[in-house]
Amino acid sequence: MASEIQMSPQLEQIDGEIRDNFRALANGFQKLDKIKDPNRQSKQLEELTAKMRECKRLIKEYDRELKDDETRNSPELNKQLNERKQSLIKELNSYVTLRKTYTTSLAAAGNKRVELFDGAGSSEPTAEENIQVASSMSNQELIDAGKRRMDETDQAIERSKLVVEQTIEVGAQTGVALKGQTEQMGRIVNDLDTIQFSIKKASQLVKEIGRRVATDKCIMFFLFLVVCGVVAIIIVKIVNPGNKDIRDIPGLAPPAPARRLLSLPANY
Repeated sequence: MASEIQMSPQLEQIDGEIRDNFRALANGFQKLDKIKDPNRQSKQLEELTAKMRECKRLIKEYDRELKDDETRNSPELNKQLNERKQSLIKELNSYVTLRKTYTTSLAAAGNKRVELFDGAGSSEPTAEENIQVASSMSNQELIDAGKRRMDETDQAIERSKLVVEQTIEVGAQTGVALKGQTEQMGRIVNDLDTIQFSIKKASQLVKEIGRRVATDKCIMFFLFLVVCGVVAIIIVKIVNPGNKDIRDIPGLAPPAPARRLLSLPANY
């Protein structure tokens, strides 16, 4: 699968190193099944644990390189690379679980062997007998402990599946709630835009009305001044009709001169 993915040179190198370590782990656990000496088994487990730590470090480095190249890769390639990373993590976890199984079995076999040696009675067994008994019991203990560990692992997997299902259900409910809240926020934003537009139009209308009112007031003021001036001129003309400095107002007849009554002669 890794060869079909178009990786960068750095990712391809890291992936190759991880696969080499996985092959070494697989061969190491196969050799561990053939080792009967508990001391050699412990040493072999330590070497395998060191390989696992190296794999963990390489996977972290793989993840850092993947994040650095994420913007340059296509979405489909990023998806494939992330799936590859998850498969590497899953394979490493399987080896970690296998190491725990062997460690538990080795510890149980060691405890059983101590009990056998301590409870043997006053006659101490020879070294050859101790090795034979320890070897046979360690294999049996390994088988029994491995079965128990597998049962516990199966139960843990079932519990993990239940937790995952519950998490997915909660996530779906949360997604629905978030979708509803997003739609509500969208409607609120639209309402705010409408209100803002209405406020802007109202402000423009108020300014327009203010300008019109100010213009009307100016016109009324000038009309008032004109009327006052006309009234003043009329009053002056009436009071002092002989004043030539004041011109006649167009459309207004000049004041009539004083009339004199004509008297007829007596003999007429």
